[in-house]
Amino acid sequence: MALRPDEFYAHARSAADAEARLPLARMTGWDISPFEQEGLRVAPLRPPVVPEPARHGEDPADCGSCRSRDEGIWLNERWRLTQIKGVGVPLVLMLHPREHYDLADLPDELAAELGVLTTHIARHIQALPHISRAHVYRIGDGGAHLHIWFFARPEGQAQLYGSWMVIWDDLLPEYPGDVAEADAAVVADALVASYGGHRPAVAELPHV
Repeated sequence: MALRPDEFYAHARSAADAEARLPLARMTGWDISPFEQEGLRVAPLRPPVVPEPARHGEDPADCGSCRSRDEGIWLNERWRLTQIKGVGVPLVLMLHPREHYDLADLPDELAAELGVLTTHIARHIQALPHISRAHVYRIGDGGAHLHIWFFARPEGQAQLYGSWMVIWDDLLPEYPGDVAEADAAVVADALVASYGGHRPAVAELPHV
């Protein structure tokens, strides 16, 4: 059985200093880290908060993803793909079920389709010129409606390897929007060709 919140906090504090600061992570010493270790320190570890605050969209009536169920760069009867604007890496896409599900309550049919769709989307991202890898993430702490992230890693940029890429994305200047939109359209068109679904009319595209 997992440790209770108070037990986990006490266990973690046992490795912390008097200010509840843990040692720097080994990751900060990796050559892909965006931070130099000199002068870097860990924020104090805060006590647990139980019960946890509700995530956005716990109630489907208040869920922004449900309200946008007909928006995206690609749609089929059960899924939609959206482009996240204003990012630092070449392309960030997000896959959502059109109905209100989280990962743990996704019906088996949709779960199987999620695996196939994820493979198709990653394949099409990696087929873009000057893109080496598609990183795929599911976190779920901020929103109750399932959303899968796809980050395109630019070719040759070795510091963007691995788990630090989402941090680098937040540090980099905004990637040229017209280039990102053109690449998003290429991925969406390729998905229509390989998997089905359709591209919405230009007038239907969200402005977010």
